[in-house]
This record gives sequence, C-alpha cells and structure tokens, in this order.
Amino acid sequence: MMGAFSLPAAPRRQRGIAVVMAILIAALAASVASFMMWQQQVWARQVENLTSLAQASAVSQAALEWTRMILAEDLKSGDIDHPGEIWATVVPALPVEGGSIALALTDQQGLFNLNNLVRNEKPSEGDIEAFQRLLIALDLKPDLANAVVDWIDLDSEAMSSGGAEDLDYLAMQPPYRAANQPLLDVNGLIRVRGFDAEAVARLRPFVTALPTPTPLNVNTAPPQVLAAVFEGLTVDAAKSLVVREGKYYKDKTEFRDRMPKGGATLSDQTFGLGSQYFLVTGIMRFGRVQIINRALLARSGDRINVIWRKHGDS
Repeated sequence: MMGAFSLPAAPRRQRGIAVVMAILIAALAASVASFMMWQQQVWARQVENLTSLAQASAVSQAALEWTRMILAEDLKSGDIDHPGEIWATVVPALPVEGGSIALALTDQQGLFNLNNLVRNEKPSEGDIEAFQRLLIALDLKPDLANAVVDWIDLDSEAMSSGGAEDLDYLAMQPPYRAANQPLLDVNGLIRVRGFDAEAVARLRPFVTALPTPTPLNVNTAPPQVLAAVFEGLTVDAAKSLVVREGKYYKDKTEFRDRMPKGGATLSDQTFGLGSQYFLVTGIMRFGRVQIINRALLARSGDRINVIWRKHGDS
C-alpha cells in the first residue's frame, strides 16, 4: 500500500525568510495606514485654518467699516480729539460666530511723526532737534536722527555725524540703497543704518510715520513726546500737562497757559488739539488661528480713507 502523498518540508532558511517578509508587509501596511491618517488630519487642519482665516477676514472688514463710522460720527461733535471720546474706548474681546474680536483705535498725531524730519524736501532743524531729545530720553544715540533724515530726503549727500546715504548702504551685506522717500511705517526704521530691533521697539510707543507733516495733538500725546517737541520741558514737568480723567484742552491758549513759565515759544504749526490720522488694531481669534490686522485711517472732511492695511499672525 502506497503511503500518503506529502509535500517536502521547506528548508528552515526559507521558512525564516517568509516570516520576515510577512512581518515587513504588515509593517509597511501599518505605515501606509498611519501616513494616510496623518495626511487626512493635516488636510482637515488646513481646511479648518483656511475657514478660520476666511472668517477673520470677513470680521476684520466689518470692524474696519465700524471704526470708519465711529470716526465720521466723532467729527460731527467738533474737531477736537481727546481720550474721553468714544473712538478712544478699547473694545475688549467680543464673541462673534466661531471666535472673538478685540479692537482699539489710537490717535497717531499724539506721537512724533518721523516724516516731519523733512519738510518741503529739506531737513527740518526744529523737528530734528526734537527727535534727538526723544532719542536721548530713551537712551538712544541722538545721531540716529541724521540717519533717518538721509533715509527720507531726496539728495545723496550724507548729514554730518551719523548720516548715511547710498554709498554706506551699498557697502552692507546684502547691499541696498537709501529709500529717499518718506517712511511708510515705523517698521521701516529697521533698514536705516544704526537701528536694530531693540531700538525700534524702544521707539515704537512714541513715534509714527504719517504721509504728511502733522502738528502734535497735545490732547493725546504722552509726556515723553511733549518733552521732546517742546524744548526746555522735562518729562516730569510734561506729566502735569498730560490729559487725564476726562479733561482736555479746548483751545491752544489753555495749553499755553499751563506750560511752565520761561518755556519754549509755541508755534501754531507745532501743536494742535485734533487729529487726522488714526490706527485701528484688531485681534481676531478663530479656532487655533489668531490674526492681528492693522490699518492707518485718514480723516479728510467727512471721508475716512484707508492709507494702508496690514495682516499678520501674532
């Protein structure tokens, strides 16, 4: 009787390779599945972020229109601007569908306008001296004022002591040229020779960059700026001039009368009681996304124009 038919036993080495291959295939399958799940999560998060960005953009536009309306309404009550008005109220984080928004309007003419350093295409000595006083008060080198003048003015002749023109900037790595035009915003200082991030951050609360020369609004100016603009006025003395607790200057004579005796002569072109330029800042949070939008607004007659808008993550 013939024995039962049976397959020859596979060599032990071949059985080991088969087991290894099975384990490898299982590992690859698990890796592919994990990668696909990760890709799906990334895609879902990207969609969520894009949705949040779209929501933030829509809310930002609505907030901008609201602030324009507030400034237009404010003008109906007169041309004096002070911290007691509705526009100066900081709006805390308010809930909106799917997120929140916080808003703040700040008067830019209560700050030192860097573009005042060059008027009618010529350096303005009085403004340069005022900016130097502000730099000294902030423990920065006063010669930085000359570098800013050269950055703004149209000529290629460097100011003495700290000035810089094309030849200086072309020697840098990487090389570039002086702008020879007004600053668009305070961030532009980072390209001016002598400035670094720390210096710009120290100046930021006290300076602005507006497209036209502007008088200082003494109703909204901090003491450091008042002391810089009005020669002979110390920061401590300027603190007594700062508007607070709902009070404000209703005419220039009132401000002059409160100035310390023997102070600087106050030109009508140097200061005012109202403002044309305002900065609106909106902080929006939707899901994991936080967006900070800023816009410079110019009030001209009954029109509120947007000079520039900037968007960015915080």
